[in-house]
Amino acid sequence: MLVLWVWTAVNDRIARYRKGHQAERLSRLFLILKGYRPLALRHKTKLGEIDLILSKGNRIIFCEVKARNEVAGGLEAISLKSQERIQRSAMRFVQQNPRYQNHDWRFDVVVVRPWRLPYHLKDAWRPSGV
Repeated sequence: MLVLWVWTAVNDRIARYRKGHQAERLSRLFLILKGYRPLALRHKTKLGEIDLILSKGNRIIFCEVKARNEVAGGLEAISLKSQERIQRSAMRFVQQNPRYQNHDWRFDVVVVRPWRLPYHLKDAWRPSGV
């Protein structure tokens, strides 16, 4: 019985991981069609991970992607702790890429729902000091 539970838990985790990657790919395509230029996908630092980093004009967009059934569920899934992690990673990205130091920053959220266009919330939150 324990083996079956562990096997099910592992399969559920793999399925969620794949669903998240699918949502990120769909979000990237959706934002490209809206005129954004992708700079990085799943940008990882010691401080955390940013799902998508894009640019549009003189602005860098740090985007969190959530795959949920409803928009509200996706937006609620981004805690203050998640926002702070993304902000720290964004600061590290700009430090490592000096060509973006004079760009404006924005933090967006894309919620991917089944059988609907992704929901793109621009300027989802504003960090202090940025």
